[in-house]
Amino acid sequence: MIIYPAIDLRGGKVVRLREGDPNQQTVFSDDPVTTAKKWQDQGATWLHMVNLDGAFAEANANRAILAQVAQQTDLSVQFGGGLRSLADIESVLEQGASRVVLGTLALKQPDVVEAAIDKFGADAICVALDARNGKVTTHGWTEVSELTPVEVGQAMAARGVRHALFTDVSRDGMLTGANGQATIELAEKTGLQVIASGGISTIDELVQLSKSGSVAGAIVGMALYQGLFSLEAALSAINKEN
Repeated sequence: MIIYPAIDLRGGKVVRLREGDPNQQTVFSDDPVTTAKKWQDQGATWLHMVNLDGAFAEANANRAILAQVAQQTDLSVQFGGGLRSLADIESVLEQGASRVVLGTLALKQPDVVEAAIDKFGADAICVALDARNGKVTTHGWTEVSELTPVEVGQAMAARGVRHALFTDVSRDGMLTGANGQATIELAEKTGLQVIASGGISTIDELVQLSKSGSVAGAIVGMALYQGLFSLEAALSAINKEN
């Protein structure tokens, strides 16, 4: 199971939001590249980078930060937030992302996801199945659909999607624990390589997700930034299980 330290970008700074609320923001660093290097030094191989300005449809230069991280580290970067077209996907991959995360686009224009897989390969595409009260959300978590993550996940798998990201929005940034049961169920019912996200607060949670054998990765943000545990300790615990 891969652990992805999270770098959420807003206005060029590393921030975390509580429950995806832009009014509940904490700034952790003014230097995203240095933050990325720190996670690499602690053993990370992948980074999960979110362009919050893009998700909220605000103008920004966060893709330039992606290019700097790609050039100045050896990390593979999974990048999402505000990608609304095939051209957006291509641009982000050209700027150094190894994989893009598609949320609103996947729900609203699934044909574009299929076209992206045809053009860039299934490993370059991840679909975000972000849910609030069991229903998939879009547009920076501000709109809620009538579909469940499993329904969307199965439809995406039928279109060739291999990777999915599952966030229980109500837990994101809250340190209340990820929704492990729903994450595992999603993986088992769709066959997707599911990455857990939202609220992970202990190493034991990561170990339990890893033990399930069906969860491909986990994104950790607030817990690392608040020093609840170190990335090295988390990686060590996961490696012992495997």
